[in-house]
Amino acid sequence: MFSKEESRILRHEFWTSFGKSFPRKWILYDTKLKGFSFKFYFDTKQALVALDLEDDLENRIKYWEKLQSLKTILKDNYLPEVIFEETYLLNNEKEISRIYVPLDQKVSIHNKHTWRDVMEFFNAHMALFEDFFNDYREILED
Repeated sequence: MFSKEESRILRHEFWTSFGKSFPRKWILYDTKLKGFSFKFYFDTKQALVALDLEDDLENRIKYWEKLQSLKTILKDNYLPEVIFEETYLLNNEKEISRIYVPLDQKVSIHNKHTWRDVMEFFNAHMALFEDFFNDYREILED
């Protein structure tokens, strides 16, 4: 079991190491679309890359419908294992819409032996998410 401080240090080490191993400017929050962001998620049980819709319900619905219309393209050409969840509850009970790809193996941010797999997964899958976004940005912006 790790103390909060030990956990904080490990998390910091992971993200620093990821940034050094895969130096790249990720889009993440800089989509220029309100409430539309990409996220890396890694905790003691799972890792995933996600596209989150977090704005008011009307805006979420607008983007959700556009993304639904592109679902086949996203699955066929970019991320075949992507999961669409129109209603997704975050740990803080906030409701969002999320499209994500989980890493399909047991990992933990507290286990350095799993870090390399997670970093490679993050790099490959977020790059594909960003490629999709860049290729279909105009449709999403309309």
